[in-house]
Amino acid sequence: MNKFFLAILLFLVATVGLRAQNDFEQINSDGSVTNRQGNDNADSLGSDKEIPIGLKVWTVDEKFGDITPAVPDTVPYMFMNTIFTTGLRGEYNSLGNVGSARINRIFIDRPEEQQFIFTQPYDFFVQPVNQFHFTNTLSPFTNLTYNNCGNRTDGEDHFTAKFGVNAGKKLGAGFKFDYIYGRGYYSNQSTSHFNYTMYASYLGERYQAHLLMSTNHQKVAENGGVTNDNYITHPEIYSESYSTSEIPTVLQSNWNRNDNQHIFFSQRYNVGFNRKVKMTPEEIEAKKFAIESKKQEEQRKRNAMQKNKSAKATADEADLDKSDNISAGRPANARIAGDEPEDNKTKDTTRIAVNGSHAADSLLNADNQEKEDTSWLKNEYVPVTSFIHTLDFNNYRRIYESYVTPENFYLNTYDADEKLTGDSLYDKTRHFDLRNTLAISMLEGFNKWAKAGLKIFAASDLRHFSLPDSTGTASYNEHNLSVGAQISKTQGHTLHYNVLGETWLVGEDAGQLKIDAKLDVNFPLFGDTVTLAASGFFHRLNPTFYYRHYHSKHYWWDNENLDKIMHSRVEGVLSYQKTRTTLRVAVDELSNYTYFAQSYTFGDNDAHTGNSVEVKQNSSAISLITAQLSQDFTVGPFNWENVITYQKSTSSALPVPTLNVYSNLYLNFKIAHVLKCNFGADARYFTSYYAPSYSAALGQFTVQDGDNRTKVGNYPLINVYANFHLKHTRFFVMFSHVNSGSGNRQYFSTPHYPLNERIFRFGLSWNFFN
Repeated sequence: MNKFFLAILLFLVATVGLRAQNDFEQINSDGSVTNRQGNDNADSLGSDKEIPIGLKVWTVDEKFGDITPAVPDTVPYMFMNTIFTTGLRGEYNSLGNVGSARINRIFIDRPEEQQFIFTQPYDFFVQPVNQFHFTNTLSPFTNLTYNNCGNRTDGEDHFTAKFGVNAGKKLGAGFKFDYIYGRGYYSNQSTSHFNYTMYASYLGERYQAHLLMSTNHQKVAENGGVTNDNYITHPEIYSESYSTSEIPTVLQSNWNRNDNQHIFFSQRYNVGFNRKVKMTPEEIEAKKFAIESKKQEEQRKRNAMQKNKSAKATADEADLDKSDNISAGRPANARIAGDEPEDNKTKDTTRIAVNGSHAADSLLNADNQEKEDTSWLKNEYVPVTSFIHTLDFNNYRRIYESYVTPENFYLNTYDADEKLTGDSLYDKTRHFDLRNTLAISMLEGFNKWAKAGLKIFAASDLRHFSLPDSTGTASYNEHNLSVGAQISKTQGHTLHYNVLGETWLVGEDAGQLKIDAKLDVNFPLFGDTVTLAASGFFHRLNPTFYYRHYHSKHYWWDNENLDKIMHSRVEGVLSYQKTRTTLRVAVDELSNYTYFAQSYTFGDNDAHTGNSVEVKQNSSAISLITAQLSQDFTVGPFNWENVITYQKSTSSALPVPTLNVYSNLYLNFKIAHVLKCNFGADARYFTSYYAPSYSAALGQFTVQDGDNRTKVGNYPLINVYANFHLKHTRFFVMFSHVNSGSGNRQYFSTPHYPLNERIFRFGLSWNFFN
């Protein structure tokens, strides 16, 4: 009830503020800078200076530091779904609580395996470099975002603060603070994540650089899932009624901890030449506005000076007349009628008379020829060659800690040098890697013959790992050297392409090969643009380190003879904006697919025993077909958005649901002409399948193995929401999982980990420019 009143109060405060706020232009959805037209209020320092408003964001390529424009996180569309660990459209399987581990059900959207696998299930929080938004802002920019549900016992809190500032047009800097605390509606599943990130960028004509530094602390309680799914699916068979927090779980006093620090630095020096080019229409308008503003300011100053001179001259003339009248015996305020004699006026004979435009031009041009108008040209520096260096350093530590282990829960126990004894666990591993890339780039577009850009590069990758061992600590060092090249065309409207190849010459990964290609063609059709895009890759890669080596008290392997994984994909996308249709089709072929397989047995009183995890490599080839259709409809204020994905895998080693559906139906309207509102409901659904299970001791999703496999799915999850946008403020209220507790109760997306039941949620995001 308190949350209901809080939501009403939030709505009233926003409504009262409709008249109190000035009219600001919105940040463009494409991330471009937009100026505010006027401001009559004083800023926070009490001055009347106009505060410019605008924000531009971009992402940076990890290998070369190339810039790609992005959409800011300040857009109101789908804001209510950004709070979910399960993704914007519910495409991830998770353990239920906010901040818990997750895995994408859509295989073609899963990221490539990294060396340190333990942070990958938390990619919503440990953000990859190529997804981070660098900023350029016309005035200091701050964004505060907070969402909440539940109470101090079982609720969820997520707070984010972002700040960006520029020192001139070239130098920008800022920070991001991110904190997630999910107490958990089921017992022993709390999550706590803390992130602090600082960034800076310098974008000069010749020198460009990006710096990104972040630290993350993560602590996740592991409960192993509920002891029996019937507590959720068939509660009527129990004589007592259980609340979610009272349902027994497999584990207690178990935690996974991840601490990691990251430094990314990219720099490039451009060599080129200067040339004069025409201004864009936007630049011309901006220059005209600046010229007109300058003229008005100068005219204002001249008027003020003339007014002061006139006042002074009038006063002096009055004093002189008064003196003359007194000396002539006239009253002091007497006036003489008529003009002064002509002889007393002085004529200016030094001026040259100008008659006609040709005479005027002759004064400006000695050759009496008309000058070229260069006022609408700008000086442009054209880079021809770039010298690029990127550095990427990552430091990780992972601990699995347990003080209570159920009897016979694990199948095997190994003789490792553990910090704790008995039933206690303290599995620990460390990893750091340092990667340097040097590249030379011949840039696209410096003349009409340079239709594509070309890069050649070499990369050095130094990796270190440590694991517990029977003799203490085992250390592993791997150093790899790779070379490659990229050819790309990004300019123009019709055709774009990008081909990147890399091969490893020496080190643990010698013999690896990666070839990635992208192509898109754009052409007009019935008054709009159709986009045909194709992409594909061929990767021959070693299984990452922890598939080859892992030591802990209950899981242990050293797989020296794993074969390289062969993975190829061909993907096509057809997009037609006029009908708001996107069709995506992909075919994957995998050989030597490597995965974790988990098995266990059920004992008396719902006991889980004989748990084991091992690395398996599928010797036969696996084929996967994916087809995804996105179709949106709008009729007046009614909007209906749909994403339907079909997948078919030829092997149980790669389980995927046959059908995955997201549907969003809402009304789009305004209150009092300024408060934008989306009111509606959305649903997530996938067909039942043997979804990946979760290993708490490993912190990874695994393929179900053995005789106790469990299907999940065939359950729609529905949310009802109202999403608002007022000026620089976004807020929402929502009832998530409104259909829980009625009829079908199979609300699992990971075996034995139920999703949260019906919850009232709210969220607020506010932008400040000053």
